[in-house]
Amino acid sequence: MQDKHLYEYAVIRVLPKVEREEFLNVGIILFSKSAQYINVRFSINEQKLLMLSDELDIEQLQQNLESFQKIALGDKNGGPIAQLDIPSRFRWLTAVRSSVIQTSRPHPGFCANLDRTIERLFTELVL
Repeated sequence: MQDKHLYEYAVIRVLPKVEREEFLNVGIILFSKSAQYINVRFSINEQKLLMLSDELDIEQLQQNLESFQKIALGDKNGGPIAQLDIPSRFRWLTAVRSSVIQTSRPHPGFCANLDRTIERLFTELVL
């Protein structure tokens, strides 16, 4: 029998016009403290986002989401936040913010395979 991992996940959302509070889910952050696991998956649906605002800078959005990924993975190019421990990186990435990129509140779960779980959540909630 495979061990089950307690995990938390948050949905990454893009709000092209923050004041209108309209958003599109673009990614998932999955974290498990016991497994020392954190990962980010994202996909930008440019057509849908531009329907919410034709002023959105897609290139800048791509760079910002790549920064989320670098921070999560502890990439040395992710800046000082990327050098924190995994739980601190997850908490920083999921902190409440009033910017174009926001996250849902974290949600818990149990699973046997974290990589499959992030793919399932990504497919269900983003694609």
